[in-house]
Amino acid sequence: MRCAVVGHVEWVEFARVPHVPAAGEIVHADRVWAEPAGGGGVVARQLALLAGRCELFTALGRDELGRAAERRLAELGVDVHVRRGGETRRAWTHVDARGERTITVLGEKLRPDAPLPLDGYDLVFFVSGTEAALRDARAAAFLAATVRELPTLEAAGVPLDLLVASLNDPSERYDGSLDTRHVALTDGARGGTLDGGRYTAAAAESIADTYGAGDSFAAALAFALARGDAPADALALATRAGAAVTRGAGPYEAQLASSV
Repeated sequence: MRCAVVGHVEWVEFARVPHVPAAGEIVHADRVWAEPAGGGGVVARQLALLAGRCELFTALGRDELGRAAERRLAELGVDVHVRRGGETRRAWTHVDARGERTITVLGEKLRPDAPLPLDGYDLVFFVSGTEAALRDARAAAFLAATVRELPTLEAAGVPLDLLVASLNDPSERYDGSLDTRHVALTDGARGGTLDGGRYTAAAAESIADTYGAGDSFAAALAFALARGDAPADALALATRAGAAVTRGAGPYEAQLASSV
């Protein structure tokens, strides 16, 4: 399958801590690391593992963090197409003893823009971008999106094949306003729904870090539906992908590598 992602990338600094500090408290991290992450990077890397290749159309700053992000994503097997301008957005992520992540975003989100050469792709996953970029993405045979950019999705007015939203995150609630063939509503470890039918989350062997689990689930679900899997089979792959990520530190250490 020929897959692409349109979305943002952030340079994320991770710190594993016993708990998220309360007001005025100092905590000590026992591990720190940094990766280019954010929804665009995580979805693209998961699709690259499942499809053998994935292209990422993104925007990065004219700075060393932007260049470092592009190099690292290439090392992870993603073919990166960058529009440069401004400063690369950063984020801090605390990962506590339960594996829960708490994120502080620093700076403005850089969104990819049109024109994008996406005609002929089997799957495009729209994470973020301009209305024009989303219209270009509709040239793909299968177009998936997350509800995070709901105003852009509404303004562009293009039909979707899959929308991924949340049952428990107020910033990712879906109000039913879009023309979409499938709707997945995630509910973390409790599973969620696909087109109104309830599904169960795959059990995680251990939970080291939940960062990227939702985006990896969404990527795998889109991949499986786009290649023609039945919804139940697509959910089986997607829930495995979501659970796999939680075994490693950060989004990439333990992403699912098999598409079966």
